[in-house]
Amino acid sequence: MKQLENLTDETLEELTKTGKHMFLFTASWCGDCRALAPSLPEIEAEHPDYDFISVDRDKFMDLAQKWQIFGIPSFVATKDGKEIGRYVNKERKTKKQVTDFINTLPQ
Repeated sequence: MKQLENLTDETLEELTKTGKHMFLFTASWCGDCRALAPSLPEIEAEHPDYDFISVDRDKFMDLAQKWQIFGIPSFVATKDGKEIGRYVNKERKTKKQVTDFINTLPQ
């Protein structure tokens, strides 16, 4: 999974303008994020049509606020520059829940 290292509105627009992306908002201190971490390589492998990008919510708080990320881990899917779905809440997420979310997204 790629790590978002730096961010401006221009780099985010350039990154997302074509293709399908899955943004995972996380933080190093997040227990629910650590619980999900072992499943992430499988989730990513099962959905090769998405470019998975990990976003440290604490490092990129402006983006988290702009995208209304209220809990972590949270997922935001984009396609060709437009948001197509989100799985954002304060609950712990399982591999099945994340996979079910991805499978409901428009192709």
